[in-house]
Amino acid sequence: MVPPPPGLVNLANVLTVTRLVLVPVVVACLLAGGTAWRVAAFVAFGTASVTDLLDGRIARSRGLITDFGKIADPIADKALTGAALVTLSYLGWLPWWVTIVILAREVAVTGLRFWVIRYGVIAASRGGKIKTLLQVLAISLYMLPGVPQWLRAVVMAAAVVVTLVTGADYAIRAARLRRRPAPGQIRRAP
Repeated sequence: MVPPPPGLVNLANVLTVTRLVLVPVVVACLLAGGTAWRVAAFVAFGTASVTDLLDGRIARSRGLITDFGKIADPIADKALTGAALVTLSYLGWLPWWVTIVILAREVAVTGLRFWVIRYGVIAASRGGKIKTLLQVLAISLYMLPGVPQWLRAVVMAAAVVVTLVTGADYAIRAARLRRRPAPGQIRRAP
């Protein structure tokens, strides 16, 4: 007997939606200005980042994977980091080129996902997880008042490098996957 599919309202999806709801909170706190608001932005961003860590694990371990979660989770991830980066750059705390490089990579990888979707899915790599961790850490350091600028810059530089390297790795893996026949398709010899 096949178990029924999980319902739309489940703990994993609630965590994903919570992350989406916290995006404007992070932006509003940063724009409000002042030390207390920066700390509030950091707390909201940290809370949202923890939901990213938990929702996937809970969905997999409890069999709560839904089509909504598959779509909403990456959107929530991109919305959180993208909104934080754009706001930090808008405030003049982070160079715009950093935000543009990171967001361009994310858009490119999303495009690659659509390009290869008929051929399969490329699982998240260890590098991709390190990229996310470094981006979250770097963004957090820019939010917190009193952090030495050199430390912010070093961690953000590491995040940018890993972001670019993992983007290139994803492109290579996508190209390899695309060369294989799609499921149910027979590839003819040249």
